[in-house]
Amino acid sequence: MEKSIWRTKPISAYEADMKKSTLRRVLGKWSLTAIGIGAIIGGGIFVLTGTAAYYHAGPALALSFVVAGVACIFAALCYAEFASMLPVEGSAYAYAYGTVGEVFAWLIGWGLVLEYMMGAMTVAVSWSGYFNKMLKMFGMHLPANLVSDPISYGGEGFAFNLPAFIIVLIVTFILAKGTKEAASTNNLIVILKTSVVLFIIVVGAFYINMDNLTPFIPEETTIIGPHGEPEVAYGFKGIIMGAAAVFFAYIGFDAVSTQAAEAIDPKKDIPFAIIASLLICTALYILMSVVLTGMMNFNEFGNIPDGLTAPVAVAFEHATGMTWAVILITVAATIGLISVLLVMMLGQSRIFMGMAKDGLLPPIFKEVNPNTKTPVKNTVIIGIIVAFVAASTPISTLVHMCSFGTLFAFSMVCFAVWRLRYTEPELKRGFRTPALPLIATLGIATNIYLIMNLERSAIYMAIGWLTLGFLVYFLYGRSNSVLNNGGYDKIEE
Repeated sequence: MEKSIWRTKPISAYEADMKKSTLRRVLGKWSLTAIGIGAIIGGGIFVLTGTAAYYHAGPALALSFVVAGVACIFAALCYAEFASMLPVEGSAYAYAYGTVGEVFAWLIGWGLVLEYMMGAMTVAVSWSGYFNKMLKMFGMHLPANLVSDPISYGGEGFAFNLPAFIIVLIVTFILAKGTKEAASTNNLIVILKTSVVLFIIVVGAFYINMDNLTPFIPEETTIIGPHGEPEVAYGFKGIIMGAAAVFFAYIGFDAVSTQAAEAIDPKKDIPFAIIASLLICTALYILMSVVLTGMMNFNEFGNIPDGLTAPVAVAFEHATGMTWAVILITVAATIGLISVLLVMMLGQSRIFMGMAKDGLLPPIFKEVNPNTKTPVKNTVIIGIIVAFVAASTPISTLVHMCSFGTLFAFSMVCFAVWRLRYTEPELKRGFRTPALPLIATLGIATNIYLIMNLERSAIYMAIGWLTLGFLVYFLYGRSNSVLNNGGYDKIEE
């Protein structure tokens, strides 16, 4: 039979996948919501806020979070409808395969690698920085060559980011043990870091200086950007650039959809968890950004040590002088980043699992351990790759590359769910996106607009990654595709 790159996976095949899934259904709607919150609250709010305020938006950082949140809400509503129809692992990749064709599905799956694996690398390096800062607070420190990668290290000899390497291996072990264990670990961390975020908002509100918030939207001007080149900042343009910069802070709510095969009632619980986690985090982000820029003038973030790398702790110390609170925030950020790493690696393993089931990746990625009911080999392979790359590579532009992959996937999801309303109108939908033509159009437009405001270098690198993905697909995926080799009767039980 002819091997077409445009063929779509039949909905009946998804239903068959769900019936014979060997994954254990242990996640309720609040565990799923916690997974979403666990992925969202992390490096973005604890690290990127200082950079976005100083270089882009000023006090209007809160509006940048609104813009980024709105862009995510459009995509989240479309994700929710898809998840209510196709509750299988694979996220946007699986949805695209059933609607817009195999080659598009592959591209989205390959793009999601930018979100999850490279996002995990970025978080691992961020965790290493916070961990090292925490050690210094307690009078300890690691040698400089063991907390830096070989390229960024300024000294002579061997360099390896040991904390980043170790934390990835620890998270890999937790994930390999089982989804229930991973979810329980995540739930505890989510409670801790959400409590600290609420503490910062409530206590920090008493230390807001209104002079720091005036003018709320600084006049547009040209400043020297983070790469030493003149850039436009502040005003409306600055708000949009700030939204693109902090978009990484929202990445993760879609990770909920990768857990559909392990959800107790996926058609109801997945849509609930996607929307609930996003709305909760958006509200927290807006409040926290107002408190942050109210406690300390945005111009000071770039002039105070650690102001751009640990802005929340620095602003709190600057405004309150509470040393114990700064220690608490630093410790919470260090622990909190672990859950982000956990969810990103969990999501990546499930996407690879979905792609392997369809024959687009080698069979080893779909094997499920009979004891733990998790894809152990898949998880270990991902863990080893993430650990070594995070420990030996500078991750300066991977935040934007990660955002590119996510925005790309979000745009495709908005298009696909809209198309499916016309091509498969009879499908049962547990959740229907309201005003879908408007929501989908706005979702596509806002996500593409944010892509255009990412760093040029990151866009070029991401396009190069997608090009590499095309080569892998045509050299391996197309010829091994289950769909293009006789359908799903050949899938092993």
